[in-house]
Amino acid sequence: MRRKIYDRLLQWKRESDGDSALMIEGARRVGKSYIVEEFARNEYDSYVIIDFDNTTQQMRDLFTNYLHDLDTFFLYLSLYTGVALKERKSLIVFDEVQRFPVARAAIKYLVKDRRYDYIETGSLVSIRKNVKSITIPSEEEPVEMHPMDFEEFLWAMGESALATLIRLQFDSMKPMGQDMHRKAMTWLRRYMIVGGMPQVVQKYVDTRDFTQVDRQKRIILNLYRNDIQQYAEGLETKVTQIFDEIPSQLQRHERKFRLSDLQKDARYRDYDSAFLWLADAKVVSICYSSTEPNIGLRLTKDGNTLKCYMADTGLLISHAFDENGILGQELYKKLMLDKLELNEGMLMENLVAQMLSAAGHRLYFFSAYSKSNAKERMEIDFLIAKAAPTSRHNVSPIEVKSGKNYTLSSIEKFRRKYADMLSTPYVLHTSDIKSENGIVYLPLYMTPLL
Repeated sequence: MRRKIYDRLLQWKRESDGDSALMIEGARRVGKSYIVEEFARNEYDSYVIIDFDNTTQQMRDLFTNYLHDLDTFFLYLSLYTGVALKERKSLIVFDEVQRFPVARAAIKYLVKDRRYDYIETGSLVSIRKNVKSITIPSEEEPVEMHPMDFEEFLWAMGESALATLIRLQFDSMKPMGQDMHRKAMTWLRRYMIVGGMPQVVQKYVDTRDFTQVDRQKRIILNLYRNDIQQYAEGLETKVTQIFDEIPSQLQRHERKFRLSDLQKDARYRDYDSAFLWLADAKVVSICYSSTEPNIGLRLTKDGNTLKCYMADTGLLISHAFDENGILGQELYKKLMLDKLELNEGMLMENLVAQMLSAAGHRLYFFSAYSKSNAKERMEIDFLIAKAAPTSRHNVSPIEVKSGKNYTLSSIEKFRRKYADMLSTPYVLHTSDIKSENGIVYLPLYMTPLL
């Protein structure tokens, strides 16, 4: 499947020229191994992939016995794999490197040698259990891999022309037109239901059977649960509590995570490590409250208020409906046709969070409450910063609207209060593109282009 990260790999190969190793981080089953092998096959004369999830003790011993003698190291590596390594024309891949941190630490010496290029892939690479015995090499260049975004999903479905039209109309700020808008919204709903995990998307491409799609999603969710039990040292109970609570917390009107639902009088300092574990595992995307829409949103972050989105909305749907096992075609068809009694706003807001994260945005929202002054009560779903900051007008507020009838009281109050700080305000809705009274209204499927 065509993935945008491939261009990032090409950029690294061109610009690094052997001076750094690329570390691709991402959730389990997000497609890291697939894209790296495709890149290796297309861009190098030869390549070696060492899968530390399934390799021999002989291979592991190379890193402990021969790092001081790289000539012998590479000779054995070539003999074990049957691959002829060519200087500056071969790639060595450490797949699932978190399983063998010694290999990750060895990157320092291998990059310095400069004979070959190196890519590492891993899940849970930064959690304590996988880094406590090593020094993280400064020669490592990290890049995060996300589930497939909507554009990649359209490519996989053979709808490249529709993806091109969406991008063209966004760039020119012109409407899609009734027929194309309806078609794009139909595909967006499919994307919301299927999600962006490659093996799930492939199953939908092959079968168009939502029951089989749901089965694939539940396999991944079960992997996540097993990882929590295996790797969340001392945090298993808290991480599991948060993970299980995500659907019901997002069902709430304001989506903010309420710790009192987990434990009476709980404080964020009691659970911050558990939230960070899930974020490090790339299972969730944390959206922090910002106290002011100023340049440098990180500087205004309120760590005591957050929203916790699933990193993949397709997985969220299967996670939310887990009482009776595999979901059948009938329920999925109702979801597809918007005939299910469900808080659609929860799914659409999670989907927007997923698409913004894939586009490279850190997630922030704004919330203010006043008992006495209605003008001070407002809730803005997301804040995003401009790519190139200026002296003023750096932050865009975003409101997500899943229904046809809605009000904009929060965004209007927000604009009046912070006029000097704000860039273009956006409303992401189910209708076509338009601009009105200083607000840009975008169809939800254009979110990845912000």
